[in-house]
Amino acid sequence: RFVFKILFQGVLLMGLMYKTEPVSFHVMQTSSFHNHSWVHLSSGWLGKLQTHRWNSSSGTIIYLYPWSRGNFSNKELMDVERLFQLYFNEHQDFYISQLMFQDPFDLQVTVGCELHSGKGFLGFKQVAIQGYDFMRFQNETFLPSPKGGEKAQKACKLLNFNEAYTQRLHRLLSDTCPHFTLGLLEAGKAHLQRQVKPKAWLSSGPSPGPGRLLLVCHVSGFYPKPMWVMWMRGEEEQLGTQRGDILPNADGTWYLQATLDVAAGEAAGLACRVKHSSLGGQDLVLYWGGKSGTQLKYLMLFLLKVLLCQEISCFPSSAFFF
Repeated sequence: RFVFKILFQGVLLMGLMYKTEPVSFHVMQTSSFHNHSWVHLSSGWLGKLQTHRWNSSSGTIIYLYPWSRGNFSNKELMDVERLFQLYFNEHQDFYISQLMFQDPFDLQVTVGCELHSGKGFLGFKQVAIQGYDFMRFQNETFLPSPKGGEKAQKACKLLNFNEAYTQRLHRLLSDTCPHFTLGLLEAGKAHLQRQVKPKAWLSSGPSPGPGRLLLVCHVSGFYPKPMWVMWMRGEEEQLGTQRGDILPNADGTWYLQATLDVAAGEAAGLACRVKHSSLGGQDLVLYWGGKSGTQLKYLMLFLLKVLLCQEISCFPSSAFFF
């Protein structure tokens, strides 16, 4: 419990320092029953980072990072695997034999725990059928969704009657999940707290109309996720800037683009400014149709050197004949 308390305080401190998204771990499951057979897809996520995948052929967990085992022992991880195997077998019978769902149908489940300020970790389980809310697990009790109808009410009644199952699920969400989440954060600290500088470039998008340009600023390869991008004219932010969603790259970094619709004659002098924690306060500035901020800096230094050399006669006078 002492180690748990220290890790818990560390997570809270890390959240304050880095202003990260809420700490959470959850498993997403999609099970499809078609042609009298089941297909299960499951994945584990630390926040928005996928850390695990379920191998349905072998019935084992695939660890996507060296630190994805957290601080659990091999025995504890094997116990979790057996629990998943048992769960898949039990729920197949539950939905077909007891709830009488007809082939075909799709089942979606999200289960995990999330750290809430002042409340500690709160566990959750949500079930959907065919994309519609069916039931949820809250305070050691299954509750039906109004959209679930009579089948959801029957499912909750059957599950709540099985005290051994509800107690086991509560223990998993209130004890096992928080411990595993904190272990992941500790084991993956170097990866999760790394700083990767963004790369940025400009392009033009499809023309919005006659005499107009769509300026596109691409920013890619950055980590962590928080990013600020804005089209600027001097120090004035261009309020017409449209930012897309921050999208994941295959290597775990992120991508973002910001666009600006302008009249063709007004594009000169516009620049895309990029702010990110990895840049140490040195913003990236890319000028439309011109030099980048770094290129302009070297150009200004060169011109300054030429002017100074003129003053102190660094060059022969013939060098300045026109």
